[in-house]
Amino acid sequence: MRTTSIPTREVKQGTSPVFTLAGQAEGLDVLAQELKAVFERKGYVYEAEPETPRMVLNLITAAKPQPYRRRAQATMVISLLALPVVPDNLIAELYPYLVRALSNMLVVYVPGVGAYFLTLELGQYFEPEGPGFAERLFERIEPIASSVLVVSNQFDPDLEPELWGGDAITQSITAAGRKLAEWDLLPTAFPIEEILPPEDFRHVKRLYGIGGLSYGNLSARKDDKRFWMSASGVNKANLREVGRDILMVKDYDIAQNAMLLSVPPNVEPRRVSVDAIEHWMIYREHPEVQAIIHVHAWMEGAPSTQFNYPCGTYELADAVAQKVREAADPAQAVVGLKNHGLTITGRSLEDILSRIEGRLLRRVPMS
Repeated sequence: MRTTSIPTREVKQGTSPVFTLAGQAEGLDVLAQELKAVFERKGYVYEAEPETPRMVLNLITAAKPQPYRRRAQATMVISLLALPVVPDNLIAELYPYLVRALSNMLVVYVPGVGAYFLTLELGQYFEPEGPGFAERLFERIEPIASSVLVVSNQFDPDLEPELWGGDAITQSITAAGRKLAEWDLLPTAFPIEEILPPEDFRHVKRLYGIGGLSYGNLSARKDDKRFWMSASGVNKANLREVGRDILMVKDYDIAQNAMLLSVPPNVEPRRVSVDAIEHWMIYREHPEVQAIIHVHAWMEGAPSTQFNYPCGTYELADAVAQKVREAADPAQAVVGLKNHGLTITGRSLEDILSRIEGRLLRRVPMS
């Protein structure tokens, strides 16, 4: 039963979010102008050189995928790349372009065939060329263009001394992480640091609050307001140190758009998982929920969010929270994240593991 109201934030700046075009690339001029026209018809305002645009259509080439240098996390970058043929392996061949261009989404246009989409979370899907092509591309891009990342962390050295070494709850998180690894549900993070030069890698860390793309996360409730959660970019099979591998989330500050964390003094903390905002919403609304696991896997019949919102955005968190709210028992909900994976609530981590064992599909359906 819902007991706590969740604040609603405005995801667009007024009624006319600003966007721009950047870069030049042969084979993309016509498509870029068609997309520009669609965005303008849908209420977006084009500016040639805005200070902090809401969204950027960044035209890149395979020889030189030039990044658009954002000035703020709020700017979402959609990179467009034209290729003559369909890649044999979408992820292996296209993900480097996505990362090198510092993009939230990559759209690869193959003339006469269509467009292939790839997201940071490895979401991948296809739109065939034909009538209404630019409109259909807009529908794929807009959920990302309109999303707000919640990746800022505020660390307060106010964690109780008796929790500096963890407790029974952090031990259960450690055990659950090992179990997920045993089930091979924690795929190796894509080696972003091997693709990007050091300066660009630092820029990615500042933008997204990540030290690498780490798949899956775990959390468990501590009390009415706080919960323990795995950190970003760490090995979930080896969660040990408080403040580094597991963090105490105490609140969300809507004015600062930041997660508030309690850490031990004299510890250089890692950032909490980018999905902390999602877990915060669920815990605040449903006192009966005691644990949450997110995995990049699927379960037949799971109700799914409608749009492919990016990881770590308020919009994805709100969409998942809505599905948990609609569940027959929010304390034992299974929610599909479109083109992404599952968020599963439970009365304990052990409860979740017992319910999903042997039932998960490794391949997430893309649509």
